[in-house]
Amino acid sequence: MAIAWTNDMTPSTRFWDKIAVKYAASPVKDQSAYEKTLARTIEHLGPEDDVLELGCGTGSTALLLAANVRSYLATDFAPGMVRIADDKLEAAQQKGEAVAGLRFAVADVFSESVETEQGYDAILGYNFLHLVETPEDLMARVHGLLKPGGLFISKTVCLKDKAWLFLPLIKAMQLVGKAPFVKMYSFASVENLISRSGFEIIETGTYPEPRSRFVVARKV
Repeated sequence: MAIAWTNDMTPSTRFWDKIAVKYAASPVKDQSAYEKTLARTIEHLGPEDDVLELGCGTGSTALLLAANVRSYLATDFAPGMVRIADDKLEAAQQKGEAVAGLRFAVADVFSESVETEQGYDAILGYNFLHLVETPEDLMARVHGLLKPGGLFISKTVCLKDKAWLFLPLIKAMQLVGKAPFVKMYSFASVENLISRSGFEIIETGTYPEPRSRFVVARKV
């Protein structure tokens, strides 16, 4: 999911809000890669951690990860996405399966509502960075919200090596409101973005092959 930097309904906001129901109904494209991402993330989280997720979509990942930490704030800028996430949380509560420390909010990384005095132990962003229009600003804000030594854990779609194939189609779809903003990254460029934003990369992986880069980076 994408994150907007204002509360206005930008084209990207409208796009994700409009497709929320369809998005929620779509199956995970590569279940094995998704489970690998969750497993590697959990290895870096602890029961006393406070976690912020950016671009949480309809909340499926948050519902699976929140039991492993003390508090989990899952955010998205599209109200339609968050409404569905709240419905999932309510359903889990009715079954006695909800995690007490989990909550969802319509917000982005620059919203005052995500600020805490103590900072976060980890900030997560899955299938996210390639949809951000101002990635340097985002990474600076993420760095500021983390505690010393805190982790930024992300997975990013990297299509730069095939930009000649995808970019014309994406541009055409954007003109008619059928696609959001998309930035073309390579593995190296997404890792460089994270590194030059004040992070030490401590783990990488590629799931699914060959285009999604998983990165765990520590604030320095």
